[in-house]
Amino acid sequence: MFCVFNRERGNEKFMKYNEKISYVEPSKSVTLLAKTKELQKTDRSIINLTGGEPDFPTPEPICREVVRQLTAGNTHYSDSKGDKDLRIRIARKLNEENHAPYGADQILVTPGAKMAVYLAVRALLNPGDEAIWLTPGWVSYPSIIQISGGVPVAVHLKYEENYRITGEALEAAVSDRTKLLILNYPNNPTGRILTEEDIQAVSSFLRKHPDIYVLSDEIYEKIIFDGNQAVSMASFPEFFERVIVVNGFSKCSAMTGWRVGYLACSPELYQVILKLFQHSMSCTSSFLQKGALAALDCGEDTERMRSAYERRRNLLEEGMKEIPGVEFLAPAGAFYAWVRFDTELDSETLCNSLLEKAKIAGVPGSAYGEEDVVCVRFSFAASEEDLKRMLENLKAYQVGR
Repeated sequence: MFCVFNRERGNEKFMKYNEKISYVEPSKSVTLLAKTKELQKTDRSIINLTGGEPDFPTPEPICREVVRQLTAGNTHYSDSKGDKDLRIRIARKLNEENHAPYGADQILVTPGAKMAVYLAVRALLNPGDEAIWLTPGWVSYPSIIQISGGVPVAVHLKYEENYRITGEALEAAVSDRTKLLILNYPNNPTGRILTEEDIQAVSSFLRKHPDIYVLSDEIYEKIIFDGNQAVSMASFPEFFERVIVVNGFSKCSAMTGWRVGYLACSPELYQVILKLFQHSMSCTSSFLQKGALAALDCGEDTERMRSAYERRRNLLEEGMKEIPGVEFLAPAGAFYAWVRFDTELDSETLCNSLLEKAKIAGVPGSAYGEEDVVCVRFSFAASEEDLKRMLENLKAYQVGR
């Protein structure tokens, strides 16, 4: 309970704020990114590898289109569902690339993919409903579930099993209150993608529990390495009606600050989500949506960035082979290095030590729900020069000493 002093009445007035929000922890990744940027103002030697943000500029055709829209006066409300041309184009993309047969009227354009996740979870869960999320997993999933009145249930995947999904682990987490399973592949923070074994485990689980929905967060789908491909659970006809796809333009098109994302779902759930969106956000910026439409035709720019990330991953993988006390779990997608350390420190203490002694800023594995081993997430959405310096500093740090 929070205490507020009421000056007019001269006594203490106890005001109870929303408990679901008040007791949620701040986002560690966002907090650490802001803290590190502030530290860099006085210490430029710090290598900031905390943020999930591309270091590339937004492709020129996208920026050019938005300037054109602003000049033309496209600065007013848009349709709550989103720009019609953009929704048609997203639906075509989902059909052709993801084999997920959504129509334009099943697409909702949102101010960022994070808002799409929140809207879907909030519209789906009733108080006390449970939502399963897989760890290591994105820091905001459990908080969004809690804020929505739900109960987050973590399934702790194992490092020594390469974080594969098993039916046993899923079954151990399910109850008669389970309403939702959240999947994020390519995964933040590990960079894993869905394997055939994973898909079989999830499919078997969903067949046994026909009332459970799937939220498939596919924000990193374009950042895939070694010739692999991202697979969406929405591509399987037997589960299609139960899958909510979330995606956006932040990662693949270097548009983090633009805040344009989208979701796709069944018509029935869509109507519930749309009402929540209309009463909270109204709509997404009209001129920015035209930039997102242009982004869908910037495949060469997306591929150029993907190739650069793959080179950087390879650079880190080779460099860490020479450093005692660290183990690099080579990602198949996204732009994160998930590194295990042989140390008696916990991951948060380790990150503080790395920042102080090695000038390397990363995010502790504990922020992502990793409880069994000491891992740190380093973003390699950074220059090769910075990554080479990071390797040099890490080698000099002498892990475990």
